[in-house]
Amino acid sequence: MPIVAAAPPVTVTPPGGFDYVTIDSLHRRVYAAHGAVLLIVDADTGDVAGTVQLGGVAGSAPNTATGHVYTGDGDAKAISEVDPVTLKEVARVAVDGVIDAIAFDPQLGRIYGDEDNGTRVFVIDSKTFKQIGTIVIPGHKPEYLAINATTHEVYQNIATDSEIAVVDGERMQLTRIIPTPQIKNNHPLQYDAPFGMLLVSGANNKMSGYTTAGKLLWTIDYPSRVDQCDLDVSRQMMACAGNGITLLKINQNGPATILATMPMTPGPHTVAIDPKTGDIWAVWGTRATATAPATAFVQRFRYQP
Repeated sequence: MPIVAAAPPVTVTPPGGFDYVTIDSLHRRVYAAHGAVLLIVDADTGDVAGTVQLGGVAGSAPNTATGHVYTGDGDAKAISEVDPVTLKEVARVAVDGVIDAIAFDPQLGRIYGDEDNGTRVFVIDSKTFKQIGTIVIPGHKPEYLAINATTHEVYQNIATDSEIAVVDGERMQLTRIIPTPQIKNNHPLQYDAPFGMLLVSGANNKMSGYTTAGKLLWTIDYPSRVDQCDLDVSRQMMACAGNGITLLKINQNGPATILATMPMTPGPHTVAIDPKTGDIWAVWGTRATATAPATAFVQRFRYQP
């Protein structure tokens, strides 16, 4: 049951590494943080639609109602709104920290950006594009964050403390901590809304499922360190990046099961699943050596059961 290439790799300019990947399945766009630019790829053709120069991009969060996307400028300590059609930044607000991951709650109209190696989550009103709050969180290395669209809770991984901080998004207050002692150096975090489950993994070859109340449901061994994952709730499949791509089946009444693993060298930092097609998008780059220049690629893969 392999993961196979659905299309050849596409060379990306400029070369270099990547951070988070997200998909706007409605408007058929793949977004990837790529150094100082936001890379935009057509999810149907695989062609690079363009790049937007921002500075120190790490995360992105699409707004499917407008077709725009929110991202951060880590160099200038700002959160931006980008129009992917005109390839222009249309709004920007300064914040008091370097932005890493970003999430968007469309019902509240709030953008959440966590502070890279910091202790805060900045909250932006998407309509006025002004900062309306700062949430202090424990630890000093927030990683990925996820949103519960029903309760408006924000779940924030804390890599330094093996825990998940839970924030009331409406009141913008920290409400509780979910310890995850099975996981070391928490990185990926996904919220499975149909199953009411938090999926978390890290650097110690373990993955766990928790209830939102903090009850441990299961822990499995994982074939490698995990960097970032993306969950397709319609198929209940989750793709993860580490020493390649691993695809898992999420089960409601038992542990997740590994469906397929495809090693890659170098391994991708992040991947994303297209909810429409189930295709897996990966981005990766290589550094320049004495004999070869730096490179960067985006490629679409597919699971063949």
